[in-house]
Amino acid sequence: MKIFIIYGGKSAEHDISIISAYHIMKEIYYDYYEVLPIYVTADGEWTKGELIETVEDIPSLSQLRKTKGRPFDFQELKNEDSIAFPILHGPNGEDGTIQGLFEIMNIPYVGSGVLASAAGMDKIVSKTLFENAGIPIVPYEVITPTDWETNPDDVLDRIKVKLPYPLYVKPANLGSSVGISQVNDIEELKAGIELAFTYDHRVLVEEGIVGTEMEVAILGNEDVHTSVVGALIKEVQFYDYNSKYIDQNVKLEIPADLPKDITKTLREYAAKAFMAIDGSGLSRADFFVTEDYQIYINEINTFPGFTPISMYPKLWEETGLVYGDLIEELIQLGVRRHETRNISYGREK
Repeated sequence: MKIFIIYGGKSAEHDISIISAYHIMKEIYYDYYEVLPIYVTADGEWTKGELIETVEDIPSLSQLRKTKGRPFDFQELKNEDSIAFPILHGPNGEDGTIQGLFEIMNIPYVGSGVLASAAGMDKIVSKTLFENAGIPIVPYEVITPTDWETNPDDVLDRIKVKLPYPLYVKPANLGSSVGISQVNDIEELKAGIELAFTYDHRVLVEEGIVGTEMEVAILGNEDVHTSVVGALIKEVQFYDYNSKYIDQNVKLEIPADLPKDITKTLREYAAKAFMAIDGSGLSRADFFVTEDYQIYINEINTFPGFTPISMYPKLWEETGLVYGDLIEELIQLGVRRHETRNISYGREK
């Protein structure tokens, strides 16, 4: 089977995608697969690399970052016995757009479908779904461009009445802490809103929950499996993009030191969140847990990072599923989902 690994992309998480793709390529079982890397430049140009048939053929990270290559013809995706593996974080990759392309072309692909990808990426939509599923959410306010441009004072008053400082200001659609600000007064709040609007047309303002970030990895289609719980141990409450991926100041505690009933609840909530967005393949559910064990879901990530410091593969390794077997399971889940949907829709491959 040929695997089309699609990485890079136009989002602010472009570099993370490249690192994830590199490490996934290293773990694929080349006795059964060959890989064609497809690099999407920051400008949206699709180019293809050389066919990879063994681990020794894998390009270096610097080679994967090359912006020049042979143009890629989308029709190549329709090769028989092939699957697309989109390793794209953020908008234009993890938000249902590229999944829509795969659906139109009727090709199998790894990960969630259009609906789940779009809902999981949008922090406002996902909060509504989580709340309807009975999962506690962090109190929040939504700001639209019209609100902010025409009635900024009303927006600030609304936030002041409902949400106590510290607050977190976030673009509705993005990840890896890109565009997110921790704010402690009205001037920081204004600046944070302006920053978030440079990344998205809708902005989320959340109450700052004092607690530990807990994460649960999810795997499956209709049959949903959850991993052990992992904790992010931080010296300060909020780490930005550089702290997470450049300085690497975040320490992982796997499994998290929690009472058994809290661990059980977190895993149940993770599965509920996955089903609420109609997830398939993989996801990672992120929570806050306070000192008195109050639980709040933060978000669900439908394609979490696969870098050397990423929580998702580490959680499964601790649960008993090694990296290579995890990648194999994701591929098989994508194949099975495609077959099931074709039967449901009464269409041939």
